Amino acid sequence: MNKRLLLLSNSTNPGESYLNWPKSHIKDFLGSYVKKVLFIPYAGITISYDDYFTAVSAQLVAFGYRVDSIHHLEIKEGFINDYDAFAIGGGNTFQLASLLQKRRLIEPIREAVENGMPFMGWSAGSNITCPTIMTTNDMPVVEPASFNGLNLIPFQINPHYTEATIPNHGGESRDMRIQEFITINKNIHVVGIPEGSLLRQEGDQLFFVGKGSCKIFIHGKSPQLYKDGDNLSWLLHA
Repeated sequence: MNKRLLLLSNSTNPGESYLNWPKSHIKDFLGSYVKKVLFIPYAGITISYDDYFTAVSAQLVAFGYRVDSIHHLEIKEGFINDYDAFAIGGGNTFQLASLLQKRRLIEPIREAVENGMPFMGWSAGSNITCPTIMTTNDMPVVEPASFNGLNLIPFQINPHYTEATIPNHGGESRDMRIQEFITINKNIHVVGIPEGSLLRQEGDQLFFVGKGSCKIFIHGKSPQLYKDGDNLSWLLHA
């Protein structure tokens, strides 16, 4: 297994510049081998693809990488082979899934990553790596052909995870929503990753990195907390 994934909960912490908090992780993950990054902005709705590309490329170019956005390219057979890594940004996961499905990109992306092409995503870009997109926090503003994701990992991610509740608010907490998911989908674990944190997979090794604790939900068991540096490789085989 030579799969390499960098899955961020979020792109930007309050008071910081765009992609500031993960920049050292991005640079370490992409390394010197990567030269050209293919950026996919399809999750963006209230931001134009051009503006999204400008924001992302400004950071990655500063790290020494060339970045092209897929919306500037002709999608044809084999075009992915011109690139060394993927970056999929956050936004709305339903929109992202819908466009990847319509443009027949699910299988080519999955195949490239399974064959070793590094993949970096944040928020919706992390959600889409799961078996399904059913643990996103987003509103279903569009209806994709299916809820299937890229299925690059065998568990679900809930990005922007928080245990916080709103005073005098009668709606379900995040934990309650995730418990609903694992009650129906008993064999799929869910990993809640808070702001300022990430999951990094290198082959058969998986680690949690960052602020706070990630929380893993497993049907029939009490949720467990894991901290910065903890090895979660067992999730790849659970």
